[in-house]
Amino acid sequence: MQTDNSSSSNMSLILRDSTPADVPACADVYREAVRNGTGTFELEEPDDAEMGKRRDAILAQGLPWLVAERAGQVLGYAYANQFRPRRAYRFCVEDSIYLAPAARGQGVGKLLVAARLLLVAMHRERFCRRLLAELLPPRREDGGNAFWDAVGAPLTGLSYYRADLLCRTDK
Repeated sequence: MQTDNSSSSNMSLILRDSTPADVPACADVYREAVRNGTGTFELEEPDDAEMGKRRDAILAQGLPWLVAERAGQVLGYAYANQFRPRRAYRFCVEDSIYLAPAARGQGVGKLLVAARLLLVAMHRERFCRRLLAELLPPRREDGGNAFWDAVGAPLTGLSYYRADLLCRTDK
């Protein structure tokens, strides 16, 4: 899958399947998320070799790992992975998106979400019956979430607050 989208700076944003050559850049993006975020649930930054193993394991399942690049620079990536290893979860995948700090707020995440959802929808028999997502970026002072407002709310018709209430496990 490859999609070309013009940005405000007239440089093309390309969404495409990842290659082994993308692993170091994806690893850099992920390590920044480990250092400065909470959504990875990791305390140690994986090296390039470990990220390569993770990518290979996802692709071996026939699941997508996409990258967004502009001017040859990887700005972010998205993938779908098996939700849980138990057999009953075999039709559930979970999705993840990671963006370089410089790419945030430019629509790169929205395009990765759209591309991944289209890919899964076009090949539903290959991927899953259920796609699960956990949204962990910071909330605004009003309790909302800009990414949810741009991507989740139009798809679900729910505010971030309402979606969060429906999905909480600590009720």
